[in-house]
Amino acid sequence: MTRLTNGTWVLIADGEKAMFLENVTDGEDPHLQVRRIEQQDNPKDIDQSANRPGRMQEGRPGGDSSGPRSAFQDTDWHQLAKDRFADDLAALLFRQVHRGDFDAIVIVAAPGVLGELRKEMHKEVLAKVVAEIPKTLTNHSLQDIEKLVKAELAAA
Repeated sequence: MTRLTNGTWVLIADGEKAMFLENVTDGEDPHLQVRRIEQQDNPKDIDQSANRPGRMQEGRPGGDSSGPRSAFQDTDWHQLAKDRFADDLAALLFRQVHRGDFDAIVIVAAPGVLGELRKEMHKEVLAKVVAEIPKTLTNHSLQDIEKLVKAELAAA
């Protein structure tokens, strides 16, 4: 069972927002305080796309271009921004580890963000991760986050 000890950080993240919290009590009755909040403006993909998807005329051998037309897959700018946000978080965690900001961290993130973070985190950061919880809690109150994280860690 992983416990939130005094000084353990908890990162709550999704693809657009991250809250860095610190437990200032013990694992029996955790009390999390906000240390830092990171947020990016990431409008829906439709609002970020400037054009309709491109189209390609499928020609036949010999130059006949009367064949069917097919669309190119358009870039999902919204998802790309979420992935970049996770990459930026991994870099921020690396800087925080080198400054000695935390000795242990619990990462609570949306499953996709957690996977992207895992791919991008440096081994020095990974060594400080004491637990991972694949949940989206960024819109929960601090009191709810404390209860949910405590329950998840007790079940682990």
